[in-house]
Amino acid sequence: MENINNDFSNLTVAQIKLQFMQAKMDSIPALLEKYKSDERSGVKNICRQYSSKYEEYQKELRRIDSMKIYERKYSDYTYICGIDEAGRGPFAGPVIAAAVILPKDFDILYINDSKQISEKKREELFDEIIKNAVSYGIGSVPPEKIDEINILNATYAAMRQAISNMKIKPDIILVDSLTIPEVHIPQVPIVKGDCKSISIAAASILAKVTRDRLMVAYDKVFPGYGFAHNKGYGTKDHIEALKRLGPSPIHRHSFIHDYI
Repeated sequence: MENINNDFSNLTVAQIKLQFMQAKMDSIPALLEKYKSDERSGVKNICRQYSSKYEEYQKELRRIDSMKIYERKYSDYTYICGIDEAGRGPFAGPVIAAAVILPKDFDILYINDSKQISEKKREELFDEIIKNAVSYGIGSVPPEKIDEINILNATYAAMRQAISNMKIKPDIILVDSLTIPEVHIPQVPIVKGDCKSISIAAASILAKVTRDRLMVAYDKVFPGYGFAHNKGYGTKDHIEALKRLGPSPIHRHSFIHDYI
């Protein structure tokens, strides 16, 4: 913990606020202790604000720790891999799967099921996960293959592809709700796993961001459907565009036959 000078008699409220703003979160309790006797209303407000921030920080640490239950349960395995997919429901675009092995001591705040966090936060977490991952892989199955083998089998295929694209072979796989056929690695299917396992949540974010970026790119190639906004899901505007323009080359015909 940082060494904090207790002499604050000559500091302005703005200078004290700057100390709080620049401090690491672990140093906040010491700052709160230092300034608890300062009677200035501005300092009291700062202390209340950062006391609340520190409580939220501790709450988030506990939440993240609760997402490591399965990682601790299977800690005898060296490489624990989380797998999840994005894009099972849309009318257009591929289904994407991601597989990721995180360092065992990895604490990444605000990680969660990708659907529970904002696009901006997903982008930030995506970069942090890629930077710190022991290994990761991405798999993709295109719309025409989805039409041929159905979305569930396409999801399995994307997950197998994601595993095969990893530089390090997993010792065990934590999967969101599914058991992947033709994978000869121990698997643990976890219902709502993207909310319960930090590894699956990380895979959820990698898959979601990868697919969203792809759909934004497709929007430029196939304008008019709103892919950058709807990401291929069957929104009202998307359905209206589909009826007006007909299907694009990336539409899943098995999903849209009721609309064309």
